[in-house]
Amino acid sequence: MIGRDHILSTLLTRASQGDAFARQELLSSQRERLLRMVARRLDRRVAARVGASDIVQEALIDAERKLDDYLRERPLPFYPWLHRLASERLAQTHRRHFGPSRDLARERVVSLGPACDLSVVLANRLVDSGSSPSGRLLREEANERVLVALSGLAHHDREILRKRYLDGMPFAEVAVVLGLSEGAVKMRHLRALERLKQRLDESEKPSVP
Repeated sequence: MIGRDHILSTLLTRASQGDAFARQELLSSQRERLLRMVARRLDRRVAARVGASDIVQEALIDAERKLDDYLRERPLPFYPWLHRLASERLAQTHRRHFGPSRDLARERVVSLGPACDLSVVLANRLVDSGSSPSGRLLREEANERVLVALSGLAHHDREILRKRYLDGMPFAEVAVVLGLSEGAVKMRHLRALERLKQRLDESEKPSVP
């Protein structure tokens, strides 16, 4: 069976040789993955007016316009490159609706809300992660406590957890996007989970009157 990586590599080669069909297939092959990423990150209030598919379409138009330069230089693997373009379009959409200070405000959300809310989705994914001792511990915690703990983490900790659990990116892709080695990303991920666990443990301690 021909793997997806092989198919993607073939499309990249054909597209760089001027194959118009390959160019379109290259972009459309990543549409569903981008759509899932954007839908999970799109603020629920914006989603009532702007669909995730609209944002992905804008990102793919950007990609089509920049594809020749990408194929010449290959600055990133293909999906992380598209992920960056889609993330930029998503950020622009949020700024249009909430202004430049919205991102900071969103970082402090700790109350439970609809599942489409970014922080809630991330908390649910951490709670449901059961592939490691850290995952099993997180699964046992209530979503609200996880949300509160997440709000107290540094931005770089939240971002690596978002990319891993919310966007479903493997460590190799996270490493490319962040400009780090895969080993460094795994260490940051482990430390972010440890800090999250520490905050959860602290929230269990009775308050001193």
